[in-house]
Amino acid sequence: MTASVPSPNASSCGDIVELDAVALSRAIHARRVSCEEVLGAYLHQIDRFNPTVNAIVAPMDREALRAQARERDAELARGESRGPLHGFPQAPKDIMPAAGMVTTKGSPLFAGQVSETDAVVFERMRAGGALFVGRTNSPEFGLGGHTYNPVYGTTRNAFDPSRSAGGSSGGAGVAVALRMLPVADGSDMMGSLRTPAAFNHVYGLRTSFGCVPHGPTEEVFFQQFSVAGPMARNLPDLALLLSVQAGFDARLPLTRRAEPPGAFAPQLDRDVKGTRIGWLGDLGGHLPTEPGVLQVCTDALRHFETAGCRVEPVQPAFDLDSLWQAWIDLRSFAVAGANAALYRDPAKRVLLKPEAVWEIERGLALDASRIYAAMRVRTAWYQALRALFERVDFLVLPAAQVFPFAAEEDWPHVVGGRGMDTYHRWMQTVVPATMAGLPALAAPAGVGPQGLPAGLQIIGPAQADAAVMEVGHAYDLAGGFSRVRSPLLG
Repeated sequence: MTASVPSPNASSCGDIVELDAVALSRAIHARRVSCEEVLGAYLHQIDRFNPTVNAIVAPMDREALRAQARERDAELARGESRGPLHGFPQAPKDIMPAAGMVTTKGSPLFAGQVSETDAVVFERMRAGGALFVGRTNSPEFGLGGHTYNPVYGTTRNAFDPSRSAGGSSGGAGVAVALRMLPVADGSDMMGSLRTPAAFNHVYGLRTSFGCVPHGPTEEVFFQQFSVAGPMARNLPDLALLLSVQAGFDARLPLTRRAEPPGAFAPQLDRDVKGTRIGWLGDLGGHLPTEPGVLQVCTDALRHFETAGCRVEPVQPAFDLDSLWQAWIDLRSFAVAGANAALYRDPAKRVLLKPEAVWEIERGLALDASRIYAAMRVRTAWYQALRALFERVDFLVLPAAQVFPFAAEEDWPHVVGGRGMDTYHRWMQTVVPATMAGLPALAAPAGVGPQGLPAGLQIIGPAQADAAVMEVGHAYDLAGGFSRVRSPLLG
């Protein structure tokens, strides 16, 4: 049996976890810090904060992790590197399978289920040198913008643990904000990367469909809404993780080869002078917002102007009620298709959360003509945004309609004085990018009067993932958002 390695002291731990991911990768490869020291520092940070926020669940055996870290160090000693993530502690989101790890999807139906294979995005991260220390927490089946489930409980906000972390990549967002992970993977169907990024003052990229192999490999061709992507404290770190995640995989034929190798390497400096930013605001009053959210986002627009961009208000010529109806039809259809077998088993149905039952029952009741009509609306919506992109280069609107709400609430039932008619209506602001299949970067916008974070989305044209990150980087350099720390960090 391998002898236990003494934990590093708190001072050295703090130095390591405060390094940006790009700097950490360089330090590891220059052998200024060992993979074993990096692992120890992040495990120390997890021990420090995770009991309060519950972001990382299903922890792996630490002696086995230390052995893997020593193996990574031995590889570097031989002049071998697995890639930018060599020696990086990571915790794949508990929605898709990760080999040798419990994959519950937040459901008691799968509690204790150990996966035999990796989802493709996790396979790439593991091959790129990452050490999987546990899973990041997610709501049941990833449904809802608040991370809680009956298996692991509630994940709490990185700025105020009495508040929601957002979801469904809530565990990932909190882990990045509190330096429990250098970067983290997430996924996004209806803001699952964007809401927790906004709630925890970090960056999250909803990638273009096909940019990152989603997986698992049996994923049906129909699936065009949920994507995998990175979360990070700044844009170079975000690009570092994306450089490992992105690219074509023959097992998933809808992935793409459009970006050349290294296109997402962290070289994001770009002159954005004259770039046209279209401010969508609350979509002409269509989106209810909590008081203060729009003001924080509007104030943040000046950082685009500081960077040299031109900001102007724009609105799409479209029936936004029809867009919402088409969205919930297509979403329910997809959720029902993936989970109908669980619903049809009475013993399993009683263990499903009410939101899952609602989605499945809606989906099963839809006929083919209604699904086709929804797809026509989706097509028209894409063309409406394409027309806007003839006037502006990027579109911006809030990433969340509310500030982080009380962790004990299931979801906001009233926003801006309006009652929410579904469990996800309060997240309607994320639908425009999803329905158009466009890349959307969630970026910090600042904090409200109670010190709670708000965020905005930067939406680019089709497949403009790199360009979205470049303008986001210029925005961050102007606003200094990546330097803002959670008060919990001291």
